[in-house]
Amino acid sequence: MFGLTTLGIVHTAISLVALASGFMAIAKEREISLRSGLGRTYVVTTALTALTALGIFQHGGFGPPHGLALLTLLALAVGCTAALTGVFGGWSRYVQAVSFSTTLFFHLVPAFTETLTRLPLGAPVLASAEAPELKTIAGVLLLLLVVGLVLQLRWLRGQVR
Repeated sequence: MFGLTTLGIVHTAISLVALASGFMAIAKEREISLRSGLGRTYVVTTALTALTALGIFQHGGFGPPHGLALLTLLALAVGCTAALTGVFGGWSRYVQAVSFSTTLFFHLVPAFTETLTRLPLGAPVLASAEAPELKTIAGVLLLLLVVGLVLQLRWLRGQVR
């Protein structure tokens, strides 16, 4: 299906659950937090998405998608550490928010890449993962992440007061 291996299909299905729960958490709660069911679902499915990504080698050996999976796992570890230990003191909630929200960006870059280079079947929108349009898309997603983080951190600061 869509040129995906069995692991690729499982990876994609899990990532869709992660994206849905992450965006719903942001929309409903303005943050992804381990205190909510949506947040916990997001963190677990994002970890599973990153772990399954490490086993996908459709484009050869270890590459940028694998590096992004490792960055995702690192960001999740930092966010969970902040949430569960308070090691960052008064900054813990902010560290958790930035860590988890940044992983949404890490989901979206490969999601756009894979979707636009695979669909529609037989005549994908973009010829390859090196298409210049993907750099523009990644730039726009990065800008949206920065704006979203600024708004989220301002909201969190208001919650703390």
